Parts: sequence; structure tokens; C-alpha cells
Amino acid sequence: MIQSLRRSPLAHRAADLAAQTGGVAMIEQPFLSMVSLRVDPASEIAARVERVLGLTLPSAGAVASVVDGEGKRVVAGEERSVLWLGPDEWLVVGPVGDPADLVALLSDAVGEGPGSVVDVSANRDTLVLSGPNARDLLEKGCTLDLHPRSFTAGRCAQTTFARGHVLLWQTGAEDSASGPVYRLLFRGSFADYFADWLTDAAAEYGAG
Repeated sequence: MIQSLRRSPLAHRAADLAAQTGGVAMIEQPFLSMVSLRVDPASEIAARVERVLGLTLPSAGAVASVVDGEGKRVVAGEERSVLWLGPDEWLVVGPVGDPADLVALLSDAVGEGPGSVVDVSANRDTLVLSGPNARDLLEKGCTLDLHPRSFTAGRCAQTTFARGHVLLWQTGAEDSASGPVYRLLFRGSFADYFADWLTDAAAEYGAG
């Protein structure tokens, strides 16, 4: 019953987002499983986490070139991705559904710690932006250098966007069929604000 009553922060804006048919396409991707993970990247605990996920935790020690450009690395698997947020902090993103299984998996790997595993799925909503002008649109409200020489598919960054805070994650390459693809993760309370700002700013590219 609870599942059937769940409503995403932008459910009432679906028509507005779908109307963006010009150089930018927008779609909400709600209810992704998101788990905050804090562990020492050099510890056996981190190694156990990597084994249960089947993914490497991106870090400065594991990826020598991770600090070049604007963003931090993302390691993507078939169903889950690990976003590097800080020296000992990651966001594990899984498919839509109950994140309890992911929390249990990571909690078992962390054990008695030191470390932490926190379900933050309800803390963020997600918008997917794609199209030939997606990067142009984001550059209107973001101070990061999003040019492919600095920010490419497989990068993420926590940044200020249009005076709000977002986690920006590029998932698709510049030369992909749909152009670059980005995910914007932000607090649900900012959903209408960002939807208003993005749809207004996208009008320049023939959207709406």
C-alpha cells in the first residue's frame, strides 16, 4: 500500500519536462537506491566492500589521474555505480526499488567498522538531461568547466548550480547518439525550483 501511494517530487511536472523537445531532453528518474558509504579506502573493510559490490571504490590511491579535470571518478557496473565524493566517502547508486538489500549488503561488509552505511535514497531526486545542448544548458548555471577536456562520462562533482546544490554526474559521452547525458541529483525540496530554472533556460534551444 505504501509503495502504491509513493509520489515523486516532480510527478506533477512530467508534462512540462516531456515538452522539452528541442536541443535538450529532460526526464525525472525518481526512487533510485542511494546509500552513503564511509570507510578507509586503504582498509580491509574497503576491500570487503569491493568484493561484495564487484566494483572498485574509486579513490586517489586507486586512480592516479583522478584529480585532473573538474570531477571525481565514477565506477559503473551493470546495476550499481559508485560515485567518489571525498577521501573516504562514496555514494552507491542502485536501481529503482527498496534499498534495504543494498544497505544490508554493505553493512555486512563493513561489520563493526570503522565505517558507516546510511540509506539516503529519500534525500535526493534525480533529473536526466541529454541532447546536443545539454552541456550548454548546464553551463548557464554552473561554474565548473564541463568541456570534454575536463569533465567527461564517468565523472561527478558536488557543486553549486543555479544557486542550489547538486551532485552532477555525466553518464553519457559527448559523441553518443543523444549527445552528452547528465544526471542531476538534488534535494527533493528543490525539485520545482530546478524544474522551473531548467525549463526556462532551455527555451533558447527550441525546447518547450
